[in-house]
Formats: sequence, C-alpha cells, structure tokens
Amino acid sequence: MTTSDRRSEVDGADPEPATVSVANCSLSFGDLSVLEDVSLTIEPGEFVGFVGPNGAGKTTLLRLISGALEPDSGTVSIDGVDVHDLSSRDSSRLVSVVPQDTTLSFSFPVRDVVEMGRHPHRSRFSSPTPEDRDAVERALERTRTADLADRPIDEVSGGQRQRVVLARAIAQETPVMLLDEPTASLDVNHQVETLELVRELVNGGRTVIAAIHDLDLAARYCDRLVMLADGAVSRDGPPSAVLTGDALAASFDANAVVTPNPVTGTETVTAFANDAESVPLPDRVHVLGTGTAAAGVIARLTAAGIEVTLGPVSRGDAAAETARSLGIDALTLEPFTPLSADDRAEAERLVGDADVAVRAAIDGSDGEILDRLRLDGSTPLVLVTAGAAGGEETDAETALRTGDRRIRERALAATPETVLEAVAKAAAKGSRSASSADEADD
Repeated sequence: MTTSDRRSEVDGADPEPATVSVANCSLSFGDLSVLEDVSLTIEPGEFVGFVGPNGAGKTTLLRLISGALEPDSGTVSIDGVDVHDLSSRDSSRLVSVVPQDTTLSFSFPVRDVVEMGRHPHRSRFSSPTPEDRDAVERALERTRTADLADRPIDEVSGGQRQRVVLARAIAQETPVMLLDEPTASLDVNHQVETLELVRELVNGGRTVIAAIHDLDLAARYCDRLVMLADGAVSRDGPPSAVLTGDALAASFDANAVVTPNPVTGTETVTAFANDAESVPLPDRVHVLGTGTAAAGVIARLTAAGIEVTLGPVSRGDAAAETARSLGIDALTLEPFTPLSADDRAEAERLVGDADVAVRAAIDGSDGEILDRLRLDGSTPLVLVTAGAAGGEETDAETALRTGDRRIRERALAATPETVLEAVAKAAAKGSRSASSADEADD
C-alpha cells in the first residue's frame, strides 16, 4: 500500500485544526526559574519544533500546553479556551501527548493500548462504541501497527512501541498533538519513519508541537522552530532563520556552521569542538581548492570565526556552494573555463590580502588551474588533505617531501581536523618572518 493510498483510507478522521496561544507564561520550581514570560502563537495545521539546549524549558513548555503543569503567571489556550480551566477529561479532548518515555507498566495487547486514547470520549465504565473501534483501527492502520494489534506491548521493539503510543494519540482525535523528543533512542530508519508519519498528520490538518533535539531533523520536517534558551524564547521563525551560526553560538554555546543539505535542501548543522585553550587564530584565510575537501575546510574555518575567501573555483562545485550558503566571498568561474588574466589577478589579490592561504585537495581536478597560480611567497601556506589510516603518509606530507622546493620550504601539512592548529602556527610563523624582515631593513 502506498503512502497516498494509506492516507486516502484514513483521511476524514482528523479533527478540525486549532490555534494554540501561550501568553506571558512563567513558571518556577521553588527558587529555580524554568520559564520566563514565554509568549507564542501556533497556527492551525502547523508543525512547530521546540529546540534548544538541555534545561532550556522545552519539556516544561510542552507540559504547560498539555495542562499537566499550571504556570505561575500567564495563560495557555486552545481556540480561546484556557486549558487550565478544564477538567482532565475535557483537556484530553483537545490535546494528546506522546511522551519521551514510552514504557508501560502492564503487558496490555497493542490494540488495548491504542484504545486507551478513546477514554476521554466515553464514560468511565462504558464499553467501546463502534466509533471508538473505527478510530482505533484507523490509528493502527495509519501507524502501520495493525499486524501488532494482538501482541503484548512489552514484546514489541522500541521503534514499534513508539508507533503504538503515537497510534494511541491519533486515536484520541485531538486537534493538537504534543510530542516530547519523538525520535530519542530510535535508530535512523525509525526516526525518519516517525517524523514522516507526523508530517502526514500535519498535512491532514493536525496542529503538532514537538520538542526535538536533532536539529537536522527539526529543520527537515518542521514548518517553524522556536528556540528556547534559559527558559525564554530566543528565536522564532522558519528553520532557515532560527538555525544560524550566531543563534547556535548564543543559545548552545556551539561552534557550528549551518549549510543546506545537498539532498533535502534543508538546513544541516555541523558542530566542531570549541577549544578554549587554542592559540590565537588569523583574521583572514584564503582557501584554494575544490570539492568536499575544500568545503569541509571552509566550514571549519568559518565556525572558528575566521573570515574566509575562496577561489578560483568552478561554479556549482561543492566548495563554491558551501561558500555561497555561508556568505563567503568567492572567485567563481564557469566550469572548464580557463583562468583569465583578470581572474588570476583577483585570485592573487585574495591570497595577498589573507593572513594564511590554505590549499585543499592537492590531487584532483583543481590541480591544473591552481598550479597556474604562483604564490609570491609572502603569504604563509597550509596544505590540507584527509589523513590516511594506519599512520601512512598523507598526500600533504608527500607533497612536502617530494614537491616544489618553494612549497616544501613554506608550507605546513594538515588534515581537516588539524587545520585550525596549522593556520594558527602558519600565521604565527608569518608574523615572526615579517618582524625579522622589518628588523633587517632597519
């Protein structure tokens, strides 16, 4: 059965979408302030992801919206109804919850677990109605758990149990669904499967709010992200506006760059170690190279706060696309275009303006064009390629040992992982050489 076929079978079962309004909510546990004056509005049929570091207040905010916690001040309403003025049964008709911990205390059959979602819709001791049974079967079908219906819940895998608990929330037929870390502890396949299913619900009109720790998945599936930090909203908007290097540095204290995923087109976050003990880095580095090797070097240098330039490089190359996404000044050429005199002059200017030049991907299609560009010797040089396994000599080390004498005398060898250390050493070496030259002139 295809996704469209499965959706057509269950379409029409979704409740009318609803608006969620959080107005000036604050909450403390004793002397610990967890949320401070949080306000946001989530539109009907929107998939909103709460992101932020551990302890930022994501789960607490979800529990406020569900009605499980009551704010010290402020209100939470769904279509104008304050959830904290409702009974537990009435609020459960508006909001369903998929918790992070899906462990159940009793060995109920899967069908019975899903049927628990129907309790808010009938009296305490009444039997399931035909409408209840239909809702359960639709939820089992939608989550692809119908074949598990008669199995005990404690005999299914973690990924299957996650789908069962999601089926319970679907059967509850609420206009708003809350998910707390829905992909935590799941393998890659089940992560994608779960969020694809949630996306189907949103496309059917459900309003969904999820706390998500995986920023790449959040950017891929959510319509909008709300970044929390220290109990407050630090950013709110589409993933491209929320997931930026500056925002990640401020909220997560992360050394990271954000680039488009070449397959999905959505934002991908690449984080690097933040070494507070590192030596001073140069202000500006020019990268010579193409492909993923140069792209990785660009990302790592940019994440460290260095101003980076690139080129010459062919338009559409991985390094050129990375530079474009990061707003880096790049000298780009049309593919297979020879280096003109103007292009060469511009490349030499970029190299001359840099504190250090980094040459990546020594062996590759860029070799011919880069070999035409002769450095004048005034800019320190670092050669970067991927390190070989087993302690074998890297390409950069081979170039230093067998290459042009001027390169051997000037360049430092590095891998992508050690490029920051190498450019710091090269810059320091260049500064010392410049000082010695000035002293000699005096």
